[in-house]
Amino acid sequence: MNTHPEQFVTALTGAPFGLKGHIKARPLSGEIEHLFKLDSALLRQERGGKITEKRYEIEETLSIPPHAAIKFRGIDSPEAAKALTNAEIIINRKEAAPLEPGEFYVEDLKGMEVAAAWEGEGGVVLGSITGFVEGGGGDLAEIRLNDGSLRLVPFRNEFFGDVDGEKGRISLLVPWILE
Repeated sequence: MNTHPEQFVTALTGAPFGLKGHIKARPLSGEIEHLFKLDSALLRQERGGKITEKRYEIEETLSIPPHAAIKFRGIDSPEAAKALTNAEIIINRKEAAPLEPGEFYVEDLKGMEVAAAWEGEGGVVLGSITGFVEGGGGDLAEIRLNDGSLRLVPFRNEFFGDVDGEKGRISLLVPWILE
């Protein structure tokens, strides 16, 4: 069974926005409403091979669909905001965008077993999801196969089927996508 992290990445920071120190935030869920309810957020950045984390109070959040623009306390200029680009915005699970039936947080899919769902191989575990990568046409699931190799598979309905959160397993519908 998959364990659910209590904190996870909800958005990624982009370019500065405006003159007061706002920074664009691209939500991973595609929804921005939950970002308006945040009082603070943890920002995690990698710079020069070093990862830093710092909690910031949020002064204001603006809607600039499909993004939001967030003003963090103490970040008062575009130059200061630029130092926060390419950061992960980490929040508590209870602050995340609500899920509809059949939806999952990306963090909950990480670590799930990937099982074959085609005739003759149905149920055979092929590997597990290790992460997700943003691709030009949508997200790609990174799968570590049982032989240790990695494959990137578009995370779309034509390739992935049922997600069983209880068993921590997701079905892969076609074998050729792993070739």
